[in-house]
Formats: sequence, structure tokens, C-alpha cells
Amino acid sequence: MPEEKKYGELFVVSTPIGNLGDISERALNCLRAVEIIACEDTRHTGFLLSRFDIKKRLISYNDVNAIKRLPVLLDFLGDGKNVAVVSDAGTPGVCDPAYRIVRSAIDSGFEVKSIPGASAVLSALVVSGLPLDRFVFEGFLPQKGAARSKRIELLKNEPRTIIFYESPYRIINLLDSLFEILGDREISVSRELTKLHEETIRGTVGDVLSQLKNKNPRGEYTVVVRGTGKKGSS
Repeated sequence: MPEEKKYGELFVVSTPIGNLGDISERALNCLRAVEIIACEDTRHTGFLLSRFDIKKRLISYNDVNAIKRLPVLLDFLGDGKNVAVVSDAGTPGVCDPAYRIVRSAIDSGFEVKSIPGASAVLSALVVSGLPLDRFVFEGFLPQKGAARSKRIELLKNEPRTIIFYESPYRIINLLDSLFEILGDREISVSRELTKLHEETIRGTVGDVLSQLKNKNPRGEYTVVVRGTGKKGSS
């Protein structure tokens, strides 16, 4: 009888969001074992791998080239090669195209495994002081004002804690919109999580706005907003 063909497996590998000490031993072992690593930026991932003396074939896989790269990665899996997918930081699939390769691999019958680790969403949530038994993650809101306001309006009566991502260039605009539409709610704004200049500002939207307007915003922000649930619930 002919030998049954062996297919590769797809590993979704979480990497540090800042502090390299947060990478797990399991993640390192996985990155050493696979044949291919699909990453958002080969230079960024190359730096991470070099710190741990790992040499692997890297293939860029990001928002720009995801559709083009998908068949290439599926071919690797079909040829029996194990593939790891990583983002620039944190858990792949959260606001990046990793979900496309995961969905495609599942639909094609390949095994998909998670190597868990750091996540900016959870890191910001647990230090916010806001209820975390139920929460909703909204990611990045639309950049245009009308579309952004419409999305926030939909969250006006959301009882769960709400989490957003935002760039340093639009953080003030986001907070202005939250103040105007949701009111002066309790929020927590974190930046540079796990890094040297990690910072979390807590208070009402107005409080945080007044502090940030006197600073030069830097780094990606994670904004945690109290829902309409009763204060003190958890």
C-alpha cells in the first residue's frame, strides 16, 4: 500500500507586545521547529528571531499581500511543511490578516494549533480597573469622522466594557468623539504596554483628554471604556 501523504500544520504563534521576556518557551520551540514563518514584516520578525538565535525562512504576509500569499502558504502545508504565522506583536488575527490563513487552512482540511501568549487587549483590560467579566473588542474605528461617529453611536447603550485600538495620531479625536457621544464616562488609556515607557491613564474621558492634550502622544493606544452596566459590577 502507498504511504499516506503527510500534511503540514499551521501554528498561530503569539509574540511579545513589547518586552521580549514575555515570549514563551513553547513559542520559541515552535518557531525553531517549523519550516516557514509567515509574518507581517520580515525585518521586525527577523529581529525577534535573531535575539533567540533562530534562523528560518520568512515570508511576508500582511494586509497588502494576504490574498496573493494565501495559495503559497497553503501549498507549503500541502507539501507537508509546517508553517507558523506571527504578527508584529501580540496574538495573530487580532486586527491583522492572520484570520484569513487560519480560515483557509481549516477549509482545506489542515490542522491549526494555537501557541498562546501576549495580547494588548487583555493586558490593557486587566489593568484598567473596569469590569472584565464581559467585554467587547471594537479594534480600530473608521478614520473618517462620520463613519467613526456612527460606529460609536451603535455602542451608546452597550452594557459591556468596550475596548478600542487607536494610533497616536488620532487618539485625541477618538476621545473627543467618545466624550461627545458616550458622555464623560470612566475610561482607561494604555500605551507602550510592557515596554520601558509603559503608561496607563485612568479617569473620566474629560480627565484623560486634559492630560493627553498636554503631551505628545506616542505609541499605539488601547482604550478601555466602561459600559452602561452599574458601577462596581464585575
